Amino acid sequence: MNRAPGQVRIIAGRLRGSKLPVPDSPGLRPTPDRARETLFNWLQGRVMGARAIDLFAGTGALGFEAVSRGAAEVVMLERDPALAAGLRAQAQRLQCPEARIECADALAWLGRADATARFDLAFLDPPFSAGLWQAVASALQPHLADGALIHVESPIGAAFALPAGWRLHREGKTREVRHALYVKELA
Repeated sequence: MNRAPGQVRIIAGRLRGSKLPVPDSPGLRPTPDRARETLFNWLQGRVMGARAIDLFAGTGALGFEAVSRGAAEVVMLERDPALAAGLRAQAQRLQCPEARIECADALAWLGRADATARFDLAFLDPPFSAGLWQAVASALQPHLADGALIHVESPIGAAFALPAGWRLHREGKTREVRHALYVKELA
């Protein structure tokens, strides 16, 4: 499915067909429609009522897709103030009180967040040039509920050592990107 330059669409749920703008911002690489569709097929039955976190929200494609499919709350972290303001505007336009947008660096936010509030779903898709997978995965660990699902996007061939208790559930690849879904096993 082709998309107009500068936007992605929400694939399913109550916001189906809504378009999200893709600002011209260095390192911004929204998850393509096809990859999001595959991911949310993998997550079927686990999104409704879930508490989710999108650690590098960017366009909000993953977070708004989760809201559209019934997530109870989605915390969207974005450190770029202009992108965070855009996400807030989209949440208001789409009438998504379930989306909580915070202008924050993911590592700093995880370091100060209350670890008693756990997430059922996490989307870990940092700018590829930043190499943050390992550090953010480790910092995210205490914020995950038992049985949480963690989606990780990384370049093909990038090394990623799993945190303790994570097990690979599903994975897919495009020419340039590996999409993996992990499960945090019960403690």
